[in-house]
Amino acid sequence: MPEHSIIHSFFLIFSGAALLASVVLYTRQPILVAYIALGAILGPFGLNYVSDARLLSEIAEIGIIFLLFLLGLDMQPSNLMRMLRKATLVALISSLAFAAIGYVVALAFGYSQVEAIIVGCAMMFSSTIIGIKLLPTTALHHRHTGELVVGMLLLQDLIAIVVLLVLGGYGQPTADGELANNSANVIDILTTLATLPLLVVAVFLTVRYVIVKLITQFDRFHEYIFLLAIGWCLGVAVLAKQLGLSLEIGAFIAGISIATSPISQYIAEHLKPLRDFFLVLFFFSLGAAFNLGLLGQVIVPAVLLAILMVALKPVIFRFLLYREKEPNDIAWEVGFRLGQISEFSLLIAYLATSSLIIGQEASHLIQAAAILTFILNTYLVILRYPSPIAISDKLRRD
Repeated sequence: MPEHSIIHSFFLIFSGAALLASVVLYTRQPILVAYIALGAILGPFGLNYVSDARLLSEIAEIGIIFLLFLLGLDMQPSNLMRMLRKATLVALISSLAFAAIGYVVALAFGYSQVEAIIVGCAMMFSSTIIGIKLLPTTALHHRHTGELVVGMLLLQDLIAIVVLLVLGGYGQPTADGELANNSANVIDILTTLATLPLLVVAVFLTVRYVIVKLITQFDRFHEYIFLLAIGWCLGVAVLAKQLGLSLEIGAFIAGISIATSPISQYIAEHLKPLRDFFLVLFFFSLGAAFNLGLLGQVIVPAVLLAILMVALKPVIFRFLLYREKEPNDIAWEVGFRLGQISEFSLLIAYLATSSLIIGQEASHLIQAAAILTFILNTYLVILRYPSPIAISDKLRRD
């Protein structure tokens, strides 16, 4: 199949997504399923009509950045700090519990100790994309739930960064399957985490003395406000990446830093279409990256892992949040909204595979389990709780 231009690829993706989404909506299914399925059909391991899935994945990451930026715009810093204090212990204990489940399942299906550890690490996190995409942001009575969900996801992002840094510090496995430690640099990890408060201080000072003054001076020029918002979002995201954090954390900090500005809601409303454009590409690239030829080898453990994660994550989160004095209904809702595996899990699988720490089969086990939890958990949330893509008009909230 010859290489197509990116314009031709966009034509196939968005025309195909429109067609498949129409079928999905008529049959009252979650629209995210259409995007993932289309990626599998048109991608390199399907019909190969869109072969450069990696480029599309990099473009699609902009959608994740805008998603976190818009979420930050809807949050007050004081409320977020309160939620982070409450969520820290819950995030740590739950991550250890999910890692243990993944580790045991992988060992039971004959994977090596190293592969089982990596599979366990990949189970620790919930999806920022799914969790926030299905979260209403305009209904006031969902603000507390949203703050809890976001607080948990941010803490998980920090844990994921530590895992990725540790993986980067290890070399290839030895002949007996154990990791050869190339002295994973603990100092580098601590230094990276220490940059977070410094980044937050620098960002808030810049907003106070530069960004707010620019907005106040030129608020009648809507095009300028639009450009300033995009530049600020991407600039802080890239800075965070350079400091060893993640683009997503940087984008969220950029958003929350101007959340108290009167112009924040105007920015949020006008960036939503841009966010949705890139998120279609993200879910398409997710489906396109999966090698269907290896599905038969991993389908049984992947299905088991997916079912365990979707079933047990809400229970564990509910138990831990209830002990933190959260109301029972809110504890359950947060648990269901976090009841999937993360896109960070896909990154862990990619890094571990490229470093020859795990094999292709273990990598595809993680990928298959993640995609299955994305789909299964989306069904559970949109059928049970308010969301922007709910099938029922009664539950649809943007």
